[in-house]
Amino acid sequence: MELIHLRGRSSDIVVDTAQGAPVIVHWGAPLGAETDPSAFGTAGERPLVHGSPDVVAPISVVPEHGSGFPGRPGLRGHRRRGVAWAPRFVPAGHELDGHRLTVTARDDVAALVLTVVFELDDALVVQAEITNTSPTERYLLDSLSITLPVPQQAAEIGTFTGRWTREFHPVRVPWPHGAFTYENRRGRASHEHPPLIFAGTPAFAEWQGSVWGAHLAWSGNHTGFAERLPDGRRYLQMGELLHPGELSLEPGQSYRTPEVIAVHSDAGLTAATQQFHRHLRARPSHPAGPRPVLVNTWEAVYFDHDLDRLRELADRAARVGIERFVLDDGWFAGRRDDTRGLGDWWVSPDAHPNGLGPLIEHVTGLGMEFGIWVEPEMVSPDSELYRAHPEWALTTDGYEPVLARHQLVLDLARPAAFTHVFEQLDALLRDHAISFVKWDMNRDHIGGSGADGAAGSHAQTVAVYRLLDLLRDRHPQVEIESCSSGGARVDHEILRRTSRVWTSDCNDALERQTIQLGASMLIPPELMGAHIGPERSHTTGRRHDLAFRAATALFGHLGVEWNLLSLTDAELDALHEIVTLHQRFRPLLHAGDSVRFDTEDAYVAHGVYATDRSEALVSFAVVTTSAGLIPPPLRMPGLEPDRQYRVERLPLPGERLGPNRSIPTWMSGGVTMTGRQLGDFGLQLPALHPESALILRCVAL
Repeated sequence: MELIHLRGRSSDIVVDTAQGAPVIVHWGAPLGAETDPSAFGTAGERPLVHGSPDVVAPISVVPEHGSGFPGRPGLRGHRRRGVAWAPRFVPAGHELDGHRLTVTARDDVAALVLTVVFELDDALVVQAEITNTSPTERYLLDSLSITLPVPQQAAEIGTFTGRWTREFHPVRVPWPHGAFTYENRRGRASHEHPPLIFAGTPAFAEWQGSVWGAHLAWSGNHTGFAERLPDGRRYLQMGELLHPGELSLEPGQSYRTPEVIAVHSDAGLTAATQQFHRHLRARPSHPAGPRPVLVNTWEAVYFDHDLDRLRELADRAARVGIERFVLDDGWFAGRRDDTRGLGDWWVSPDAHPNGLGPLIEHVTGLGMEFGIWVEPEMVSPDSELYRAHPEWALTTDGYEPVLARHQLVLDLARPAAFTHVFEQLDALLRDHAISFVKWDMNRDHIGGSGADGAAGSHAQTVAVYRLLDLLRDRHPQVEIESCSSGGARVDHEILRRTSRVWTSDCNDALERQTIQLGASMLIPPELMGAHIGPERSHTTGRRHDLAFRAATALFGHLGVEWNLLSLTDAELDALHEIVTLHQRFRPLLHAGDSVRFDTEDAYVAHGVYATDRSEALVSFAVVTTSAGLIPPPLRMPGLEPDRQYRVERLPLPGERLGPNRSIPTWMSGGVTMTGRQLGDFGLQLPALHPESALILRCVAL
């Protein structure tokens, strides 16, 4: 063994670099300054048992079938005639640079070199690269995945399910034996299977239990896998899902995996997921400064872009304190409905006969930024672009293409198509005072082949990254939102290039309580688009009062998706009060530590603590009826245990309580408690109607 010990803020790893493909022999709690890593070699030695090979193949970062590993190999591929399909790597060196370890291994028989990079700060980041060193033969790559071992006591799996308008719903399943897997072939990160998985000790919760989590930072097809081997060992494995024949490495070419970002905590899920947030916030590209409250025009005007109506909408937005006005679909080419126009990114002379200038001047004259909607990865068959270049669509010759939403995917891996779209968007941003782009992507990749006839999803994803990078380099003042039919593209790699995600097309506050709770396990509030919609949700038909809608949207990057022209003066005043309240607490909400609280299934409890624990804002929502007449006490662990806190209710306009004959005294006058009391004993809440919420503020004395 040759062991390298990396120390992080929240966890440590020990890597054996002498096994060929490197092996993580410890990933978990910090080991302390006096730890001798060599003890792992003796303490972790596994005995041979009857009926097994003469060696115990390790769970390396890229496990090898050729070395006897009985689970799913980390590298799958072959050369012509099927050879070189089970490589066996030997060490070729390593380099340690602070918190970054690079390990190289090679297989001269298979003519492959494997490089694995580990980096540990708040989170562990692992990335692998395979290089074809054959001078003459290509290597057909089927998959290269990152594998992370987890201890045998991690006997439960936490993952997510969803669909359009119902993303990020947490699911917990036991993991007694065998394998758990999910696969996504939609060409985007997907509503159904976000690339995020947790393993933990039995009944792990928000503030207790040991948790190991992994996220694949990739915006396209992916797979997740968790297996308990017959000998009891467990591992998580994540990687890009490649279609058959999608990647072929010519001599000298390489493929690099997406990053796997991994977190660990012995204090529950909340502490683990805060590491994802800190990792994002530490990036230079993370948005700085206050996140502007925005209004989006979609549910107010749809495709009816009447200038006077839009100006009046902007007037009302400014009146309630909104800071960014976003013009949605319908401003370009012949786009009078959703059947045409995608790909023709010039201002429509029908919708805006004098261009966008008059509207932009009006919006910016009111002190607001101007934003605009685009969907550059798509093309409508009824468009000037498609009529001129049908070959630019990501389809397969000989087959009738599958339409979705009256549109096709535009093959951005074709240089001419890429250049055409870049030049159109570059001109749009160059010629207009645009500060924000809502970048949408509204359909799956289905059976599309690139110019060489191979599947095109990988190349398309890489091309989208490159397009975003070029536009950001050319227009660094423009913020970009990742939207994909709502939350179908939420991952850390797209967030290198975007300033927030549109969490869901559903503005129903009841649905949003769970959606945002799940999304908070991956992204912090300032990156999570959360809007106040109309009283009656356009996606579910449910009706909610303004207080519940506001309490739900308050804990994200706030926006309004409501036809302000339909509001009364009283409603506008109430909305202004809510916007002002969000702006008041925005520094805390967008820089503090997100926390979630364990409670009964009828409730959702979460909040944000200041990093120095001097202040907190907490939400308690009722999402369905409960067996109890009143809620259980709200316990808020994680504050400074011996510090005194003043806790007060933060009333919202139109807030209503449940059927109480009396309410706890502290509700009207506040209460002072220590952090330990708030965590262990909690606060008794009054009865609340279903689909309502309370907001509490805690301030250290």
